[in-house]
Amino acid sequence: MRIAVDAMGGDQGAHEVVRGVIDAARRSSAHFFLVGDATLLEAELSKARPRPSNVEVIAASQIIEMCDEPVAAFKKKPDSSVVVAARMVKEKKADALVTIGNTGAAMAVSLLTWGRIKGIDRPAIATPLPSLAGTVILLDAGATPDCDPNNLYEFAVMGSVYAECLFGVKRPRIGIVSNGEEESKGNQLVKRTHALFKQVINSSSPFQFVGNVEGKDIFRGGADVVVCDGFVGNVVLKTGEGVAEMVLKLIKEELGRHTWMKPFLIPIMPALRNLRRRIDYAERGGAPLLGVNGICIIGHGRSNAYAVTNACKAAERAVQQSVTETIRRRICEMPTPPPE
Repeated sequence: MRIAVDAMGGDQGAHEVVRGVIDAARRSSAHFFLVGDATLLEAELSKARPRPSNVEVIAASQIIEMCDEPVAAFKKKPDSSVVVAARMVKEKKADALVTIGNTGAAMAVSLLTWGRIKGIDRPAIATPLPSLAGTVILLDAGATPDCDPNNLYEFAVMGSVYAECLFGVKRPRIGIVSNGEEESKGNQLVKRTHALFKQVINSSSPFQFVGNVEGKDIFRGGADVVVCDGFVGNVVLKTGEGVAEMVLKLIKEELGRHTWMKPFLIPIMPALRNLRRRIDYAERGGAPLLGVNGICIIGHGRSNAYAVTNACKAAERAVQQSVTETIRRRICEMPTPPPE
């Protein structure tokens, strides 16, 4: 297995990406390509003792910055790290792409280089979120902000495959993010999508439709996969991340507020570490861009080395489980939604 990693896009610098890839390489038999400034990456890689034999540097002279317009950057910067890495996947020199750079650029480059899976109109970022029941898959988390009901139907198909392949969920429960559980609630997109799902999904479908899901029920485990447009999904994702950070900081502040409480901290430290592990985005590493003809794992822009390691693991699992091929087969098997 070969993983191409865009090493130049993260907020914390290439050294964090290199550290993360080195750690992933030491735990895996896969071969990793670090794509970017060869001089910088070789210098960082040379610090590793011993240097992993399954990490290789691929030169790319340009970088797509966070402020760049994605499609324009793809055309103007053909030797950028993310474009070179995507090209390697297209040319079968790599099996997957990992990037923690510009999300819009990752999506544009993947679409323009690999194309869409036949039958998928719009791609979606499928983000695993923690819930009281384990893990819930949210899509779209930001790739397609404006959607129609057919797009959300395709997201449900792709999300169900991801839940099955990566998390072992049989007949995943699909919900639509809404402002109320009742069928009458929601905006026009939610109402039309609800009607479409009721018409198309039945007992023989590979997933179950559980209706509308409110924001609180996402984290309670009311569904295994929740679908929405990319605007709503990104707001849900970023709000969840902010709440998780706030809760951890409040717990730390309260436990350290009184000196007499410090002796009692030692017995509960394992529980606090487990809590952090369950809600920290770095544990999940990255989210796949589903619907394109290749595997692209998009990590958080502020990912540290640990998050990069987990993003590489996510890419390996997606390749091992043949996620793209399974989506391609599933979308052909599912009934085509009737025209509105």
